[in-house]
Amino acid sequence: MSRVGKMPIALPKDAEATISAEQIVVKGPLGTLRQSLNGLVSVANTDGTLKFEAANDSREANAMSGTLRALVNNMVVGVTKGFEKKLVLVGVGYKAQAQGDKLNLSLGFSHPVVHQMPEGVSCATATPTEIIIKGNNRQQVGQVAAEIRAYRPPEPYKGKGVRYSDEKVALKETKKK
Repeated sequence: MSRVGKMPIALPKDAEATISAEQIVVKGPLGTLRQSLNGLVSVANTDGTLKFEAANDSREANAMSGTLRALVNNMVVGVTKGFEKKLVLVGVGYKAQAQGDKLNLSLGFSHPVVHQMPEGVSCATATPTEIIIKGNNRQQVGQVAAEIRAYRPPEPYKGKGVRYSDEKVALKETKKK
């Protein structure tokens, strides 16, 4: 069986999980998240601990038990602590400004770039060159960060562009005569 799927999830005291036939709902101080269940995995909630077990011995059921366990664990962490991604703008004149649910970016284009934040995801700008994206859904936070980075990915010669705070950009050497 999947090693990840064997590990139980301990629910914190401020989180609550409800399991029905077709979905699992996790509620916490930061919101509510839902995940549809697969028939190949059985989920049990015993005394605040979620346990996942493959319904049969097939390879798909084994893989799905670990996948579902990881997704539900991310839901529990999301509704209790939340997720956060940091982006850094590198380049002369590159700056960002958060205004409500919109992010205004100045990335060296002839026009400003305005990114609309989806429901459940917020952004803040600590400095004009730093963007912090927060939310309770890990997939959504990562997707928004990737979309913002895609406006101007780091280029390999000077490293200018939008990058994750922990990203290392390997710079190429310029052409010599």
